[in-house]
Amino acid sequence: MRRTPGRPLPTRFFARDTERVARDLLGCVVETRVRGARTAGRIVEVEAYVGPHDAAAHGYGWRKTTRNARLFGPPGNCYVYFIYGNHWCANVVTERDGYPSAVLLRALEPLTGLDVMRRRRRTGSPRLWCSGPGRLCQALGITGSFDGESLAGPRIRIFRPVGRQPLRIVASPRIGITRAADWPLRFCVEGSPWLSRPVSGLRKR
Repeated sequence: MRRTPGRPLPTRFFARDTERVARDLLGCVVETRVRGARTAGRIVEVEAYVGPHDAAAHGYGWRKTTRNARLFGPPGNCYVYFIYGNHWCANVVTERDGYPSAVLLRALEPLTGLDVMRRRRRTGSPRLWCSGPGRLCQALGITGSFDGESLAGPRIRIFRPVGRQPLRIVASPRIGITRAADWPLRFCVEGSPWLSRPVSGLRKR
């Protein structure tokens, strides 16, 4: 597949209300370059973690540690953490420097580097390449070394493809959390076959 035209999203895109950034990320493309391999996918599912008052967020109560330090960094950078002892999760840092808010990338539609994704994920089923935060990180080669990197490249960038069509977006409660579990901060492209899980308790936006 040819390189999809588009410039990396500017810092001002991320330096806004986290919920709005989350919705606006849908339909954008994440691209990585790791050891000469280029992979990319269209964002179809995200979750917003909206700051120190969000009990499900890593920065809840302004708690800052070595592990989550990048969450408190400037907008437009990566916050990457290891979970369950076996996979990475990639987040987009939002709002302002020092404020712990971010958007978790939950699912992508695979676009570029499909052979690389297949090899990294060790499965021939495209549905299992990027449908979940751990899966998409493995497929795109995202590890803890990306923690704190700019989302404007050279190893990772997010951009709006030229000619992007309007999307129908639905919101539902976030997945796999026990605190603030009913907050409708999971945003998905309606009808996408690439979601990590079907949408329940949805609200159309």
